[in-house]
Amino acid sequence: MTAPRIPCPQLHDRIMSAKEAAALIPSGVNVGMSGFTGAGYPKAVPQALAGHIREHRARGDNYRISVWTGASTAPELDGALAEVDGIEMRLPYQSDPVCRQKINEGRMEYIDIHLSHVAQHAWSGFFGKLDIAVIEVAGITEDGRLIPSSSIGNNKTWIDQADKVILEVNHGQSSGLEGMHDIYYSTALPPRRKPIHMTAPDDRIGEKYLLCPLEKIIAVVETNSPDRNSRFSAPDENSQRIAQHLLSFFEMEVANNRLPKNLLPLQSGVGNIANAVLAGLNEGPFENLTSYTEVLQDGMLAMLKSGKLKMASATAFSLSPEAIEELTENIDFYRDRIILRTQEISNHPEIIRRLGVIAMNGMIEADIYGNVNSTHVMGSRIMNGIGGSGDFARNGYLSVFMTPSTAKDGAISAIVPMASHVDHTEHDVQIVVTEQGLADLRGLAPRQRALKIIENCAHPDFKPKLLSYFERACASGRGMHTPHLLSEALSWHERFEETGQM
Repeated sequence: MTAPRIPCPQLHDRIMSAKEAAALIPSGVNVGMSGFTGAGYPKAVPQALAGHIREHRARGDNYRISVWTGASTAPELDGALAEVDGIEMRLPYQSDPVCRQKINEGRMEYIDIHLSHVAQHAWSGFFGKLDIAVIEVAGITEDGRLIPSSSIGNNKTWIDQADKVILEVNHGQSSGLEGMHDIYYSTALPPRRKPIHMTAPDDRIGEKYLLCPLEKIIAVVETNSPDRNSRFSAPDENSQRIAQHLLSFFEMEVANNRLPKNLLPLQSGVGNIANAVLAGLNEGPFENLTSYTEVLQDGMLAMLKSGKLKMASATAFSLSPEAIEELTENIDFYRDRIILRTQEISNHPEIIRRLGVIAMNGMIEADIYGNVNSTHVMGSRIMNGIGGSGDFARNGYLSVFMTPSTAKDGAISAIVPMASHVDHTEHDVQIVVTEQGLADLRGLAPRQRALKIIENCAHPDFKPKLLSYFERACASGRGMHTPHLLSEALSWHERFEETGQM
């Protein structure tokens, strides 16, 4: 390949192969890599680095690095490096099965952290020194500005903090992405922090390009590879029922003047339930909707195309192959309606609170008082991580958590006496939804919350057991504010571990 996307003459002598660039990353360093929900991550250098590590291990060298990203990446990055035991420590979010296995086996350290906290922690040095950044871009302008790719995430922070930068210029990313991004360059640590002047989801407050001193760039690698584009399953019956419960709730809130007719800016986690909710909104009565979220997936693209959604602000895409094709073919249309921001802005608590975002996220389980576990299976085994759900749940106007009421073909109840791990306390959870129904917990004391969740959200196979637990806890005399039977609180999880049934 020539360098049509690299017209900057000062960088031409730094164009090299992925293998040559990977050799510039020594063992023991902290590496900040681009990538957020399988979008905009470097494809070639991590795989070449995995090969480099494999060669060193064959010689008996213990070659490992720490990997910092925006969120999850893909097999070409997380999977490749984890496969060769090349990752010492990973943050702040992952979804790779090989990574997950290594973490749960105790062979990889993992820091699970709110996504809005990562940049500030990095600036403050909480993670140590960032040595190298490996960033995918869609191109480089003649004067050296970087055209961001399909995600921004923490790229600005990695470029600012790293001593050295390696760029992957991906010809597989649409050149039409140029101009879609908004990179805010006025953040600061306390006590120098200033207000962020954003009062609407479509406000632009920054630059269209990432800025990097050219002397920092030690390598430029050209690639032509697609993002990890995962197809979403068609919404199943449970997902559709969850969506309908939530849409009916929104209609009631509008009727009661607690939401405007065009609702409030929407945030949605990734997955089939989220897409079912978005599909329902696309067919529903609400018009002129907006979104202030971290990930833009298929359902929001469809809403933009139909006109139901006026605009969407995010930090990354998470699209199926068909949706990527739709985006690429109509990039001029979508560029006027989508803004991609740094994740410290897309997930910023102050902005989320100011805009009054409606936060809709998935969970693994909730207990009868509304504490939510969104990260750990049976309390100990990490699934993916908290991601940005806490940023939005704690600060949103509404915080909604959704899940089918059972898992493993009915062997596990998603509503339990006590959550085996808590990511979102009952103070941050307002609405719980399963296919059985919706529990509005606003204004309720703990015992009232418990009865509402059991009645509305628990599966019929587990509802009598939950009610029995609650009634016996109330009668135990241990305390009537949040009644529990400590000898039984986690017995459902123990029983599943022993028998495969709750």
